[in-house]
Amino acid sequence: MSKTFDYYIETPTEENSEIVDFLNAHWGSKYIVSRGKKVNVALLPHVMARDRDRKLIGLATYQLNKQKKTCELVSINAVIQGQGIGSELLKRAEREAKKSGCEKIWLITINDNSEAAAFYIKLGYRLVKVHLNALDISRKLKPEIPKIGNHGIPLLDEWEFEKTIK
Repeated sequence: MSKTFDYYIETPTEENSEIVDFLNAHWGSKYIVSRGKKVNVALLPHVMARDRDRKLIGLATYQLNKQKKTCELVSINAVIQGQGIGSELLKRAEREAKKSGCEKIWLITINDNSEAAAFYIKLGYRLVKVHLNALDISRKLKPEIPKIGNHGIPLLDEWEFEKTIK
Protein backbone atom coordinates (compact mmCIF):
# COMPACT_ATOMS: atom_id res chain seq x y z
CA MET A 1 0.00 0.00 0.00
CA SER A 2 1.54 3.32 -1.02
CA LYS A 3 1.50 6.26 1.32
CA THR A 4 -0.12 9.49 0.26
CA PHE A 5 0.48 12.82 1.84
CA ASP A 6 -1.17 16.22 1.46
CA TYR A 7 0.91 19.36 1.03
CA TYR A 8 -0.12 22.88 1.96
CA ILE A 9 1.50 26.25 1.41
CA GLU A 10 0.89 28.93 4.03
CA THR A 11 2.10 32.42 4.79
CA PRO A 12 1.29 32.90 8.48
CA THR A 13 0.28 36.20 10.02
CA GLU A 14 0.75 34.90 13.55
CA GLU A 15 2.33 31.94 15.27
CA ASN A 16 0.58 28.60 14.99
CA SER A 17 1.11 26.42 18.09
CA GLU A 18 1.30 23.24 15.99
CA ILE A 19 4.14 24.75 13.92
CA VAL A 20 5.91 26.01 17.06
CA ASP A 21 5.64 22.54 18.65
CA PHE A 22 7.03 20.93 15.49
CA LEU A 23 9.95 23.38 15.38
CA ASN A 24 10.67 22.86 19.08
CA ALA A 25 10.72 19.09 18.56
CA HIS A 26 13.09 19.25 15.57
CA TRP A 27 15.18 22.37 16.19
CA GLY A 28 14.90 22.87 19.96
CA SER A 29 13.31 26.27 19.40
CA LYS A 30 11.13 28.27 17.04
CA TYR A 31 14.25 30.31 16.32
CA ILE A 32 16.92 29.35 13.83
CA VAL A 33 20.22 31.15 13.36
CA SER A 34 21.76 31.35 9.91
CA ARG A 35 24.51 33.64 8.65
CA GLY A 36 24.47 35.63 11.89
CA LYS A 37 20.71 36.28 11.95
CA LYS A 38 18.17 34.87 14.38
CA VAL A 39 14.77 34.26 12.78
CA ASN A 40 11.40 33.25 14.26
CA VAL A 41 10.74 30.46 11.78
CA ALA A 42 7.12 30.04 12.92
CA LEU A 43 6.32 33.34 11.16
CA LEU A 44 7.86 32.42 7.79
CA PRO A 45 6.03 31.16 4.71
CA HIS A 46 6.09 27.39 4.68
CA VAL A 47 5.11 24.17 2.98
CA MET A 48 3.61 21.49 5.23
CA ALA A 49 3.07 17.78 4.69
CA ARG A 50 0.30 15.95 6.50
CA ASP A 51 -0.55 12.28 6.62
CA ARG A 52 -4.02 10.81 6.15
CA ASP A 53 -4.81 11.50 9.80
CA ARG A 54 -3.88 15.19 9.24
CA LYS A 55 -0.81 14.84 11.46
CA LEU A 56 2.02 17.24 10.55
CA ILE A 57 4.84 15.06 9.21
CA GLY A 58 6.95 17.56 7.31
CA LEU A 59 7.73 21.26 7.19
CA ALA A 60 9.88 23.49 5.00
CA THR A 61 10.19 27.20 5.80
CA TYR A 62 11.65 29.87 3.57
CA GLN A 63 12.29 33.60 3.21
CA LEU A 64 11.92 35.42 -0.08
CA ASN A 65 14.15 38.34 -1.00
CA LYS A 66 12.42 39.73 -4.07
CA GLN A 67 14.93 42.58 -4.42
CA LYS A 68 17.85 40.14 -4.73
CA LYS A 69 15.67 37.55 -6.51
CA THR A 70 16.73 34.91 -3.99
CA CYS A 71 15.04 32.62 -1.53
CA GLU A 72 16.58 31.16 1.62
CA LEU A 73 15.37 27.74 2.65
CA VAL A 74 15.51 28.26 6.41
CA SER A 75 14.41 24.84 7.66
CA ILE A 76 13.23 21.51 6.35
CA ASN A 77 12.21 18.38 8.24
CA ALA A 78 10.43 15.19 7.29
CA VAL A 79 9.35 12.95 10.16
CA ILE A 80 9.28 9.89 7.89
CA GLN A 81 12.50 9.28 5.95
CA GLY A 82 12.69 7.62 2.54
CA GLN A 83 9.12 8.39 1.44
CA GLY A 84 9.93 11.45 -0.72
CA ILE A 85 8.41 13.93 1.73
CA GLY A 86 11.55 16.07 2.08
CA SER A 87 12.10 16.09 -1.68
CA GLU A 88 8.51 17.15 -2.31
CA LEU A 89 8.66 19.86 0.36
CA LEU A 90 11.80 21.24 -1.23
CA LYS A 91 10.35 21.14 -4.76
CA ARG A 92 7.24 22.98 -3.63
CA ALA A 93 9.30 25.64 -1.83
CA GLU A 94 11.36 26.05 -5.02
CA ARG A 95 8.16 26.50 -7.06
CA GLU A 96 6.93 29.18 -4.65
CA ALA A 97 10.28 30.97 -4.89
CA LYS A 98 10.18 30.83 -8.69
CA LYS A 99 6.59 32.14 -8.76
CA SER A 100 7.80 35.07 -6.63
CA GLY A 101 10.50 35.94 -9.16
CA CYS A 102 13.45 34.32 -7.40
CA GLU A 103 16.28 33.00 -9.53
CA LYS A 104 18.26 31.24 -6.81
CA ILE A 105 17.44 29.33 -3.68
CA TRP A 106 20.08 28.89 -1.01
CA LEU A 107 20.40 27.29 2.39
CA ILE A 108 22.76 26.74 5.26
CA THR A 109 23.52 23.47 6.99
CA ILE A 110 26.25 22.74 9.50
CA ASN A 111 29.45 20.77 9.18
CA ASP A 112 28.17 17.59 10.85
CA ASN A 113 25.17 17.17 8.57
CA SER A 114 26.60 15.03 5.76
CA GLU A 115 23.21 13.35 5.25
CA ALA A 116 21.61 16.72 4.48
CA ALA A 117 24.52 17.68 2.21
CA ALA A 118 24.02 14.49 0.19
CA PHE A 119 20.26 15.16 0.00
CA TYR A 120 20.76 18.69 -1.33
CA ILE A 121 23.44 17.66 -3.83
CA LYS A 122 21.17 14.88 -5.13
CA LEU A 123 18.47 17.52 -5.75
CA GLY A 124 20.75 19.81 -7.76
CA TYR A 125 22.26 22.06 -5.09
CA ARG A 126 25.93 23.01 -5.09
CA LEU A 127 28.19 23.75 -2.15
CA VAL A 128 29.20 27.37 -2.80
CA LYS A 129 30.74 28.54 0.49
CA VAL A 130 32.07 27.29 3.77
CA HIS A 131 31.71 29.84 6.55
CA LEU A 132 34.49 28.87 8.93
CA ASN A 133 33.72 29.12 12.67
CA ALA A 134 30.28 30.62 11.93
CA LEU A 135 28.72 28.70 14.82
CA ASP A 136 30.71 30.81 17.29
CA ILE A 137 28.55 33.75 16.15
CA SER A 138 25.38 31.63 16.04
CA ARG A 139 25.82 30.50 19.66
CA LYS A 140 25.86 34.13 20.80
CA LEU A 141 22.35 34.46 19.33
CA LYS A 142 21.15 30.97 20.25
CA PRO A 143 23.22 29.56 23.16
CA GLU A 144 21.42 26.20 23.09
CA ILE A 145 23.27 25.19 19.91
CA PRO A 146 25.42 22.26 21.07
CA LYS A 147 29.18 22.17 20.61
CA ILE A 148 29.17 18.53 19.47
CA GLY A 149 26.82 17.19 16.81
CA ASN A 150 26.15 14.02 14.86
CA HIS A 151 28.83 11.32 14.96
CA GLY A 152 30.71 13.22 17.71
CA ILE A 153 31.75 15.95 15.26
CA PRO A 154 32.49 19.41 16.72
CA LEU A 155 29.97 21.93 15.38
CA LEU A 156 32.05 24.74 13.89
CA ASP A 157 31.17 25.77 10.35
CA GLU A 158 28.18 26.58 8.16
CA TRP A 159 27.99 25.07 4.68
CA GLU A 160 26.13 27.16 2.13
CA PHE A 161 24.40 25.45 -0.78
CA GLU A 162 22.52 27.05 -3.65
CA LYS A 163 20.56 26.15 -6.75
CA THR A 164 19.57 28.21 -9.76
CA ILE A 165 15.79 28.04 -10.28
CA LYS A 166 15.28 30.32 -13.33
